[in-house]
This record gives sequence, structure tokens and C-alpha cells, in this order.
Amino acid sequence: MTQIGIEDSSTERTQRIYARVAGCLFLWLIITGLAGALTISHIVGSGTFAETAKRVVASERLYRVALASELIETLSTLLLAFALYVTLKPVDKLLAQIAMYWRLGETSIGGVGMIFGFVKLRLFSSPQSIGALGADQSQALVDLTRTAGFAAYNIAAIFFSIGSILFFYLFFKSRYIPRIMSAFGVFSSVVVTVMCFASLIFPEHAATLQYGWAPMAIAEVTTGLWLMLFAVKTQARGDQQFARPAVIRG
Repeated sequence: MTQIGIEDSSTERTQRIYARVAGCLFLWLIITGLAGALTISHIVGSGTFAETAKRVVASERLYRVALASELIETLSTLLLAFALYVTLKPVDKLLAQIAMYWRLGETSIGGVGMIFGFVKLRLFSSPQSIGALGADQSQALVDLTRTAGFAAYNIAAIFFSIGSILFFYLFFKSRYIPRIMSAFGVFSSVVVTVMCFASLIFPEHAATLQYGWAPMAIAEVTTGLWLMLFAVKTQARGDQQFARPAVIRG
């Protein structure tokens, strides 16, 4: 085996390893993100500030675990971005880098959003804060942190969706996964971009617009399972790259 052949084999093996890691992380992010968000939503519920604060204080430890789960999701995005970059670098290194940078931006803004989440918990659970500010002012501060968190969430999701568009485009270009799957991923990512901008412009319709995440969830679950089970078909890319039309000589 030539040196070039050995290097190509090593590159393909590395791609497959990172592709499987990316597949696991796709599913891991969904699990940790949903677990945290659903737990917090269940604890907070609805009602007055005093009623909500009472529920939060009663389940403060669980609330912190849920926030930690969301933080783990945010941090895991770094690993997913790098795994996808390594997997798709041979297709177009520059575009893969740009996609990774968009996902890193998502992580940074998501980290800021997590700070607002812990601040809101403090407002709910601190008797000193409620005693010094009163229920009305505490509620106003909670509303302010909720608004800031809403903006951070949507802006981070825009960074996510742009990076996702580029990564799925590279999958489509390379044929590493079925093209229908990567094309649906591009479509779903565009839907998220439009949805998040619409949520920032029309916040009163944000609850309805959240249904726009459904195609993205399907795209990430199916892609994650495919990468976990089958990794990537690098041979298809190689055949496409090195194929040449036959030349008929007279």
C-alpha cells in the first residue's frame, strides 16, 4: 500500500469515528435540552409570582439540575461542532470552518442565556430579594430576565440554524449520507432561521412559531441515528471526485 493510500485510509477512519461521535451528540443534545426545558416548565407552571416562587423553592434542587442539564447541552454543542468539522473538512475545509464558527457563536450566546436562567432562579428562591424589593418589583425583574433569556435563545438559535444549513449542505454535496436526508436538514434549518427572526419581530406569536422546530427535530434525530449506525460513506465521495469521462481515441 502506498503512502497516499495509507493516509487516505487513516483520514476515512478518522471521519467515520467523528461521524459516529457527531451522531451520538445530535441525540445527546436533544435529550439534555428537552429534559432541562420540560422540567423547568413543569416546576414554574403558571400563577402569581408568590405561587411560582413557592413551587420553585420547594423544588429548587431539581430546578438547578434542570438548568445544569441545559448547560450541558450548551457545552456539548462545542463537541458537536468540532466532530462535524472533522467529518466534513475533506469536502470543503473553509466552509466547514465557517459552519463550526457559527455553532461556536451559538454556544457563546447560549451561555449568556444560561446566566439569565440562574438569575431568575435567584429571584424566585431568595427571601432577601423578595423582602427588599417586594413581590411586584421581583416580578418585574423576573419578566426582564425572561425577556433577555428569550432574546438570547432566539439569537443563539439563529447562529445554530446558519451553521446547520452549512453542515447539511456539505453532507448534501458529499453524499456521505442519503441526499434526501441532508436536503431535508437544509430545509429544516432554513425554517428555524425564519422562525427565530419571526419570534423576535412578533414575540406575541412566539408560542405558535415554536412548532417550526418540529422538522429540525426530525432531521437531527434521523441524521443522528444514521451517523451512529452507518457513519459516513466516504467511498461515494471518492468515486465522485476521481471519476473521469472515458476518452475515445481514434
